[in-house]
Amino acid sequence: MSKIVTFGEIMLRLKSPGNERFFQSPMLEATFGGGEANVAVGLARYGFNAAFVSLIPNNQIGNACIEELRKHGVDTAKIIRKGDRLGIYFLEAGANQRPSRVIYDRASSSISEAKVGDIDWRTVFASASWFHITGITPSISTSAAELSLEAVKEAKSLGLTVSCDLNYRNKLWKYGKEAPEVMSELVKYVDIVIGNEEDCQKSLGISLDVNIEGGSLDSDKYKILTNRVMERYPNIKKIAITMRESHSANNNGWSAVLNNGGDFIVSKKYEIKNIVDRVGGGDSFASGLIYGLNTYNHDAEALNFAVAASCLKHSILGDLPLLTVDEVLSLSGGDASGRVQR
Repeated sequence: MSKIVTFGEIMLRLKSPGNERFFQSPMLEATFGGGEANVAVGLARYGFNAAFVSLIPNNQIGNACIEELRKHGVDTAKIIRKGDRLGIYFLEAGANQRPSRVIYDRASSSISEAKVGDIDWRTVFASASWFHITGITPSISTSAAELSLEAVKEAKSLGLTVSCDLNYRNKLWKYGKEAPEVMSELVKYVDIVIGNEEDCQKSLGISLDVNIEGGSLDSDKYKILTNRVMERYPNIKKIAITMRESHSANNNGWSAVLNNGGDFIVSKKYEIKNIVDRVGGGDSFASGLIYGLNTYNHDAEALNFAVAASCLKHSILGDLPLLTVDEVLSLSGGDASGRVQR
């Protein structure tokens, strides 16, 4: 198929070993990750022509970051080498009733200083059919928000399908604008919306009484929520909402729903115990959904592929969804035994 383009910030991830507290040991594990980059890796590993666009400093850290993307088959040709630093995030993995913690160090990163005109979108979108972005990129800075809006407008004008994972991050909206002020305008150019209940409420200002801390989630309320989103934004063709039941840091129920304006589809549900790493689970869902919507004839198949993919990501260390289509299909087809494959 034609190219799928993703755009956003990729960062250096520094994680304390295992479930240790920060600097309990004098070391941090260094990898790379970021919402749109994770999606590009997932799609490339599924066999799609996936390109990642960003601004990355022209130094050894930037070189290592790009090599990591290329290793998984991502097209990095349109990445701009500009700026002084790659953003960093620090991760402390929770356990049982202790939650995971993230600390950002991304001020003055290359992409936070990017501005309208830095990227030639017509060249980037040449031969592309799909564009994916998240709500993280416009939350970084005023100029990044303006560049994000320019990107979705150009993608729509060229006839691309635009998907957006709302991805609300409370710690990032610090430059003077609230998330709904920015995201409500950006979403007007989006065809496929992805998120969870908090994303819809905090990014779009669409409220619903959903108790995500209570263990069990009511899919009927998500039907109301998705209907409200589609009523406010009639340009949206489909909206998928992930449903995480957080019993503890290590034990989550995982499922999703999809509203396509005609059908309201509820996925299979997985009970994920002994979680290895939940960071990037939503990005794995997004890449799985984009793969499914471009591969299968029915939205239910696409949704269940996405949920299975994101379930499996919880077993993989790091941000990146290091999966194959066959592995996802095996789980979505009912093989959840985890038995050794010989």
